[in-house]
Amino acid sequence: MKFTPTVRNLNKLLDLKSLKKLDHYSQFNPSPLTIKQFMEFGRTGTEEESFTFLRTEIVVRLSNIMKEINLLPGNLLQMPSVLIVQGWYTQSFIDLVQFESSSPTDLVNLAQFCQTLKTVQTRHTNVVQTMAQGVLELKESHMVDNQTDMAIQYFLDRFYMSRISMRMLIHQHTLLFEPDADKDTPRIGMIDPHCKVKSVIMEAFQNAAFLCESYYECAPDIEIKGQTLVKNADGKKVGLELVYPPPHLYHMLFEIFKNSMRATIENH
Repeated sequence: MKFTPTVRNLNKLLDLKSLKKLDHYSQFNPSPLTIKQFMEFGRTGTEEESFTFLRTEIVVRLSNIMKEINLLPGNLLQMPSVLIVQGWYTQSFIDLVQFESSSPTDLVNLAQFCQTLKTVQTRHTNVVQTMAQGVLELKESHMVDNQTDMAIQYFLDRFYMSRISMRMLIHQHTLLFEPDADKDTPRIGMIDPHCKVKSVIMEAFQNAAFLCESYYECAPDIEIKGQTLVKNADGKKVGLELVYPPPHLYHMLFEIFKNSMRATIENH
């Protein structure tokens, strides 16, 4: 596949000062974090500490993925949907990098930062669908060879993982520290220390089945095999639990069920 020369989009979206900041932050690697670390910080961390960490960490993650997007084939970068995605990421980078020198003890800064994170989260709501649309636009207008297609798929995997991690960081901060944060919930941010696995499985299955029945007028049944019960400290059998964000588990299961149901109905 031959690609036409193009002026790389970031050079058009950012001024020289912002480009230098992007180059600076993209030199750093994102900090690896575990569920245990999220839990511990959620119990003992302060908003000031979260602000100090995230104002750099999210900008580092944005910078890294923005650099990767800008290395995509030139024709893909010119697809309308990809231009929209780049615009979203660029604006979010600009919005967040302004806090790099802000005082973490200033309550106004903390409130503005929390609101900016919520704005970024809303702005990126349709990133997955929009980037996928960009790839479809490329394939509809250009011949894409197998090697290029594999390279694009490799990028998309990294892109979606980056998006999930940033949304996790943002959601955790806002749930813990926004003005109307629920302080009485047993959850720590979005993490449930007692996420009931079977309940999430059934909710995801039932919603996928409803969607399947609406489209195909039928849906497969489900049979759960494996360990769904465990013994508690008193020796009583209780439902299997995980320390995990229920929305993430639900989303993964719903997509698996939805795709499996479609394949089952269309092929059997």
